[in-house]
Amino acid sequence: MNMKKLIALLLSILMVLGVFAGCASQSAPAASTDKQEEAAAPAASEEAAAPAEESATEEAASSGDKVVKIGVFEPLTGDSAAGGKQEVLGMQYANSKVPTVEIGGETYKVELVYADNETKADKAVSAASNLVAQGVSIVLGTYGSRQAIAASETFKEAGIPAMGVTCTNPQITEGNSHYFRICFTDPFQGPVLASLAKDEFNADKVYCLSENGDDYGAGLVNYFKEKANELGIEVIEDVFPSQNADFTSYMNNAKKEGVKAIFAPVSISYAQLIIDQATAQGVNVPILGSDTWDTNTIFEVAKGKDIDIYVSTFYQEGANPEFEKGIKEWINADSKNLENNGGNDMLSAVTVMGYDAYMVALEAIKAAGSTDPAAVMAALPGVTYEGISGHIEFNETGDANRDSAYIKSVNTETGAWDFVKVQKAS
Repeated sequence: MNMKKLIALLLSILMVLGVFAGCASQSAPAASTDKQEEAAAPAASEEAAAPAEESATEEAASSGDKVVKIGVFEPLTGDSAAGGKQEVLGMQYANSKVPTVEIGGETYKVELVYADNETKADKAVSAASNLVAQGVSIVLGTYGSRQAIAASETFKEAGIPAMGVTCTNPQITEGNSHYFRICFTDPFQGPVLASLAKDEFNADKVYCLSENGDDYGAGLVNYFKEKANELGIEVIEDVFPSQNADFTSYMNNAKKEGVKAIFAPVSISYAQLIIDQATAQGVNVPILGSDTWDTNTIFEVAKGKDIDIYVSTFYQEGANPEFEKGIKEWINADSKNLENNGGNDMLSAVTVMGYDAYMVALEAIKAAGSTDPAAVMAALPGVTYEGISGHIEFNETGDANRDSAYIKSVNTETGAWDFVKVQKAS
């Protein structure tokens, strides 16, 4: 029996004993009582991206409705704010479609509780503490592996399960029983992109560029290199300092080395700069981006430029027309939603993943039959769900079993993604 399932079994046994002891409480788990007393007011940055649902608890309390809280742990500001907001859109749309859940024969309203981690590891801890203090039953997020790793211990100490949506670094789920994930991981994604470089571009030399100190980028480059070595690809590796805005020298280094492709697993804000400056320096080799590049904001920079961009991602628009019609109507009906989606209704894969994460969380809450985080954590290993992004079930590490990625390229003329292929690591 794997670790997460074993711990889930032990938690279930403890819950049963707790019921007989008369000390269990569905709505206020003892594990987080002391944290709740230390609750602080939400940061102003959270209010900018969070919708009117924040008042759901007060409304429910006045009407006598029961409420279950789902924490939304995402970057609403900072370098990854564009991706974080798009991921949240998927959760919000799911909440609009399924705003209640049946728990023990009673109907509970589902409230999304927001905490902005600001795309920073140090801010991630305080954002996580905010969610703990507000008594959430499960946490969704985050967009960004560094913030997930930084906040993990906070969720662990509080006994609250967390579920990564598109954070792909393996450290997030390894060696613990509280963090799960519904997306593929970097040990898979890195080799997928190395295989793409060989299969599509016959690359024998690739330039890899990542941000210094970024666990996500460093991990992906490492897994890319491992597969590249197997495939006979020489890798030239470089790192840039945080807050860097000038990539001219890095693009010139890539040209000087005579590489056949560039791999840059970086945040959206850096990706935009790299596209701009690669074009300015006349870089004429394909640029490979990881899942962070899968956003319509990339087109604002790439459109009209002579550049080839390929990304690996979790979903390709067009795969589920009925779902896409509904969410696009929802986005277009609200100016704030449209703004958070980058100003248009192009559907990002992270939005689809946010939708699926919310639905998986509901399945876990229903299976637990309780709002108690310990019960939800115990139920998660056994949850399966047919999502918009595909079948979701968890392996012994708490990761979803994913074996393929969508590869798509930027059409710089039409301003849209062109589907390339479904790529496996092998």
